[in-house]
Amino acid sequence: MQPRPLSGISVLDLTNVLSGPYCSYQLALLGAEVLKIENPGQGDLARRLGADPALNRQGIGASFLAQNAGKKSVELNLKEPGDRARFEDLVRGADVLVENFRAGVMGRLGYGWERLRVLNPSLVYCAISGFGQSGPMSDAPAYDQVIQGLSGMMSITGTPDTAPLRVGFPVADTLGGLMGAMSICAALASRAGGGAGRFIDVSMLEASVSAMGWPVSNYLVCGVEPEPMGDQNATAAPSGTFTAADGPLNIAANQQRQYENLCRAIDRVDLVTDFRFADRESRKVHREELNAEINVALKRKDCLYWERELGAVGVPAARITTVAQTLALEQLVDRGFVSEVPFPDGSQRSVRVCGTGVQFDGEALRPLSPAPLLGEHNDQLAELTERWLRS
Repeated sequence: MQPRPLSGISVLDLTNVLSGPYCSYQLALLGAEVLKIENPGQGDLARRLGADPALNRQGIGASFLAQNAGKKSVELNLKEPGDRARFEDLVRGADVLVENFRAGVMGRLGYGWERLRVLNPSLVYCAISGFGQSGPMSDAPAYDQVIQGLSGMMSITGTPDTAPLRVGFPVADTLGGLMGAMSICAALASRAGGGAGRFIDVSMLEASVSAMGWPVSNYLVCGVEPEPMGDQNATAAPSGTFTAADGPLNIAANQQRQYENLCRAIDRVDLVTDFRFADRESRKVHREELNAEINVALKRKDCLYWERELGAVGVPAARITTVAQTLALEQLVDRGFVSEVPFPDGSQRSVRVCGTGVQFDGEALRPLSPAPLLGEHNDQLAELTERWLRS
């Protein structure tokens, strides 16, 4: 494989828990050298988060292992003069600094953007926060669920009877991290073309609203406020979750040809000429009647049968799987999406971690080392700083 896209890029990682660590994990997988700066004796809170209490007690909780493979760790107390001097040397040599504190925290530590760009005019500084660094809510604390609620996504998740519901994973944290990583790459590209350092202000709230797509655009453009529709797609029918002989099946026949091919595959050609289902808008109006007819036909066979039959005629369809079943899918195995790295404690165990979902030159990006123990690279700090300052 050719050198990774961010090979030679140095990243100071002052992040904690998820949005920031997820951002810097993407940078590490892309080839950057990522150095976590952690509070002495405590470190990233994610070290104590995860489903295995024993790992949490060791400071290598599942959440930390998942988002920090391939990084290094040093302990620095940014309120102590000696450690501040060491940190400033690192800033002078770094390409990127990422943090996800509440707005204003870095400034109160004496390291706001004005100070950082004096130390390093070419630095790309990315601050990820719940609401951004400005505005009336900028100082408010925010966790993923708070952002999910304020973004509107919870109001349209579930059915009219069950909404609002939280999305089943920290999607707002993840979106904030992805937006941060994308923006950092853009800033590095700009700098490579002769530009200066940049200050990137990522709002998890804004990133989440931006990612919501159809519900937001339908309101902004058409004045139509979205409503919770459970497992159905508001933009088309039949498009949603249906019931086969052995369980639920997702089908998205969003185009006319797909709808007609679906009807033929389930031996219900009569549904093509039924005036209630003649076109997209008619099918949306008569969604419940159409879904009922399709479910009757689908119950003749199991999900896997329909997944294959419908896929063969160009109709998107697939089983609904558990997380365990998803990770065992031959598709993910074939593309090397999950990889194994050693446990950081030096034992014979290994830990499985996810990649990015992107391949470069036909190869998946895998972490090159396990997540670090707290302060594992303290004794390498002088050498690392000198190397960064030379590059």
